[in-house]
Amino acid sequence: MKQSIRIASGQGFWGDLLSAPLAQVTKGPIDYLMMDYLAEVTMSIMQKQKLKNPALGYAKDLVETCEQILPHLVKNKIKLITNGGGVNPLAARDAIFAVARKLGIKGLKIGVVLGDNILDSVDALVEQGHVMKHMETGEAIATVKDKLLSANVYLGAFPIVEALKQGADIVLTGRTTDTGLTLAPMIHEFGWAADDWNKLSAGTVAGHINECGAQASGGNFLGDWRSLPDMANVGFPIIEAFPDGSFIVTKHENTGGRVSRETVSEQLLYEIGNPAEYITPDCVADFTSIKIEDVGENRVRVYDITGKPATPFLKVSASYADGFIAFGTLTYSAPDALDKAQFADRILRERLQNLGLQFEEVRTEFVGMNACHGGIAAPIVPNEVMMRVGVRSRDYKSVERFGKELAPLILTGPPSATGFAGGRPKPSEVVAYFPALISKTVITPEIIVEEV
Repeated sequence: MKQSIRIASGQGFWGDLLSAPLAQVTKGPIDYLMMDYLAEVTMSIMQKQKLKNPALGYAKDLVETCEQILPHLVKNKIKLITNGGGVNPLAARDAIFAVARKLGIKGLKIGVVLGDNILDSVDALVEQGHVMKHMETGEAIATVKDKLLSANVYLGAFPIVEALKQGADIVLTGRTTDTGLTLAPMIHEFGWAADDWNKLSAGTVAGHINECGAQASGGNFLGDWRSLPDMANVGFPIIEAFPDGSFIVTKHENTGGRVSRETVSEQLLYEIGNPAEYITPDCVADFTSIKIEDVGENRVRVYDITGKPATPFLKVSASYADGFIAFGTLTYSAPDALDKAQFADRILRERLQNLGLQFEEVRTEFVGMNACHGGIAAPIVPNEVMMRVGVRSRDYKSVERFGKELAPLILTGPPSATGFAGGRPKPSEVVAYFPALISKTVITPEIIVEEV
């Protein structure tokens, strides 16, 4: 057993800083690089890409990144774990194998975790009695199954552990929990048992800190953000993990940002519900048990974490087509910028009503005044205001006609309108989210490990 391992975060979402993975594998020692690409809506985007081209459906940024980092991974024996396989991990594997061959790299083993994608199985599962109710509304998935765009279960860390056990240098998954990407190497290296709930919870907390990239090392920091050094070259976090479940959050030397009790604590509060019950497929972590302290410059110790047994369920992350949406903007300048924008909004709404168009929702934000904080925004006298109007409807033609009613306000509404660019707003499909639960007994992950 190793005395410690270093697990570096390389991406916090699909579209994160492209230079981060290379920095993580070149600016200091690490054992593992984890890269998180998947948000809830990402799977539906990838599914659409795959429908258009069966060779797509994964994070293409991942393959481009591998061209840069593969030589360093091989040279320094760094293992890569990522959910960038999306809805087509096998195609992602083949693309990375092609990169390896191009670079003259041989003997590279890639493990692929399958089994999370249940889109083609929903009908059969419903017939077998797996109702899969919406976790907030109670609606059964059968009511939207004909409109489904994607349906994936959140797998945990143990399929990744199996791939590592089989010698994988790179592990590609589909919809795996963000935390599992960091937890898996801890289980693998330290031999943690599947029912050691405290240690699994500790690894889950470490994964939660790592999953959003530089958000734990100064990015999006609500504290004294002005004092953060060299954010243009921000260092992504690294978990220095120990067999007892404690770990230190740090970053490479001579990189920007800051790892402190404050930056790490903010990330710990990110996207959690009940802090005493942070539920994953692997365990239920108790965030109220966490102890955290600064132990040096850019070194934060996290320890004494406890947890509870895992639930018998997996979360289903599904998405479905739910009508159309369009947004348009006009900017009004002072004097009386807000009054002008509000007047333009009233005119537009009356015209839409007179046309008899069908909308489930018409929403207006006055950017610069109340777009962020709504009705609780402090009153100000803005120098300029952007009126941003959005409409939503299951009727495509209504949304399309809305796009034709915005520009006429320039000459038929209040004065001082500007900022209209890009042409008429075009309808785009609304992707609605459908979270549900399914029994773990129904899902059987498959692990495939092959060598280039």
